[in-house]
Amino acid sequence: MANKRAKSAEVDPMSRRERQIMDVLLREKQATAREVWEQIPDAPSYSTVRKLLSVLEEKGHVKHTESGATYVYTSARPRSEMATSALRRMRDTFFEGSVEQVVSGLLSMKDTEIASDELNRIAKMIAEAKKKGAK
Repeated sequence: MANKRAKSAEVDPMSRRERQIMDVLLREKQATAREVWEQIPDAPSYSTVRKLLSVLEEKGHVKHTESGATYVYTSARPRSEMATSALRRMRDTFFEGSVEQVVSGLLSMKDTEIASDELNRIAKMIAEAKKKGAK
């Protein structure tokens, strides 16, 4: 069952509202439904947020613990794993599966300035990937 859940979390895309809920949970580390609801811009009803938390839990994105009568929600997967999954979807959806096109897109964004030390770290990562024989 756990494998099925992990697989569905990878395949099952999130709606805009579900992503907003995940943003809150990742930022706060844990939150009640009310705390999530209070932090969503232009939030839907409180009952809708509760339902969406249940849906996210069914999809394997969220888990909860009980604190008295209150559920406390957390992300079921680490932020880094979710970021990798989101980047993979972005690469495949918008950049024809090309890492080169992703990097080119990031470097050419007009509203993003890249510091020299950051470019040096990126160059080192590329050099390391070459040494490891990246595919």
